[in-house]
Amino acid sequence: MDDLMTYLERNWWLLLLRGIAAILFGIAAFAWPGLTLSVLVILFGAWVLVDGAFAIADSIRYRDRLDRWWAFLLDGVLGVIVGLIALFMPGITAIALLMFVAAWAVVGGVLRIVAAIQLRKQIQGEWLLILGGVLSILFGVLLVTLPTAGLLSLIWLIAIWSIAIGVLFVVLSFGLRKAGRRRQGL
Repeated sequence: MDDLMTYLERNWWLLLLRGIAAILFGIAAFAWPGLTLSVLVILFGAWVLVDGAFAIADSIRYRDRLDRWWAFLLDGVLGVIVGLIALFMPGITAIALLMFVAAWAVVGGVLRIVAAIQLRKQIQGEWLLILGGVLSILFGVLLVTLPTAGLLSLIWLIAIWSIAIGVLFVVLSFGLRKAGRRRQGL
């Protein structure tokens, strides 16, 4: 578990980048709600693809030091699959895309909660990771239960979720940076 904490502290900036990307995506969704669904799908697909690629690269790079590296790999692979579907099949129906997004959000949320529980004795503010996981799960459930809501409502829901997750990632990244500096005696 110390290896995981060291990894997270050393690479806090990756979580920061993920958070900033999520916030920017959310702001863009609010700023241009009149975008066609295909443009929104392409923006979302690019964001999820990049996020998944980072998760895959990190899981492979640190697999020999992390006990549960496969959880990061699974999160990344799911993100890449959802991103590729969104990019190469933008004409897919909104309902089918929403189900993929919902599955990605729920699985990612569960993985975040599991990570927070495993790290609870090693980090402060693990509740932020749990909150991010719960928000992801709620977002996924809302997408499944409200698929026929208006497109604008769904865009706003995606924007709110994206910004909330992004803010939580940014806050958590600075907490990890601070914990790493404390551990190093800086």
